[in-house]
Amino acid sequence: MKAFYSDHFVLPLPAGHRFPMSKYRLLRDAVSAEGNIELNEAPAATDTQILLAHAPRYLQAVIRGELSAKEQREIGFPWSPEMVERSRRSVGATLAACAAASVDGISVNLAGGTHHAYRERGSGFCVFNDAAIAAKVLQKSKTPRAKIAIVDLDVHQGDGTAALFKDDPTIFTLSLHGERNYPFNKQQSSLDVPLIDGCQDAQYLEALGQALAQVRQRFEPQFVLYLAGADPHESDRLGRLKLTKAGMAERDLMVIRYAQEQRCPMAIMMAGGYSTEVNVIVDIHLQTVRLAAMHCRPV
Repeated sequence: MKAFYSDHFVLPLPAGHRFPMSKYRLLRDAVSAEGNIELNEAPAATDTQILLAHAPRYLQAVIRGELSAKEQREIGFPWSPEMVERSRRSVGATLAACAAASVDGISVNLAGGTHHAYRERGSGFCVFNDAAIAAKVLQKSKTPRAKIAIVDLDVHQGDGTAALFKDDPTIFTLSLHGERNYPFNKQQSSLDVPLIDGCQDAQYLEALGQALAQVRQRFEPQFVLYLAGADPHESDRLGRLKLTKAGMAERDLMVIRYAQEQRCPMAIMMAGGYSTEVNVIVDIHLQTVRLAAMHCRPV
């Protein structure tokens, strides 16, 4: 299985910043020890690709460093040339994973899942919405009406993605997320499953099973984009759910099985993870990557 990385394009952050940037380098180090995974440097997404999901004014403001102080606060990162390059590469990794998955069945971006970015703005540590851009690139490369399912299992609703595709019947957005968690002004996905604080494995997996059953009834995807957030884990300081590592593994397997039942290629993004112990985040992401590699086979 091919995996794509962009961690060596480092985003400079002030001391004490709560975003665990080091997890990406640590994850690549861990994946490099796996014998069945081929690591590849992520290409940079082009302006043309980014503009499939984002407004020209916003893209130019990001490139030129013309984001206002308010826009930078909403993103959660101070602007820098490194932020621009890092964001391009993170999107590029998802695009490369989609291309690889189209051949191999499954591929992974060791970052990505930046689902809070809207057409006109970034938000919540997300500059460009990689899943949205990837969906549009896939449609451009296949057919404009190609059906893409975005299965978002980050603990926070994929509000940017939902808003981008709210009127697009060719993109199905599924989001399982904490009902009382960020973002506090939710958008309407194709299917939203809000979860109570403290939700445990059994409740979560039942809800996911029911949600995937609904997707099967309502939509026939030709490609699956999976945001495999580590933040539903019980250790996560921002997650407010109580999934165990075993529960997280079963979650991943359910989505992998769903894609394979649909005979769909699938690209996986790591999305969020905010445990105070960065090695816990890395371990959960590594589990996802291992499970994907175990089930990688041409569609």
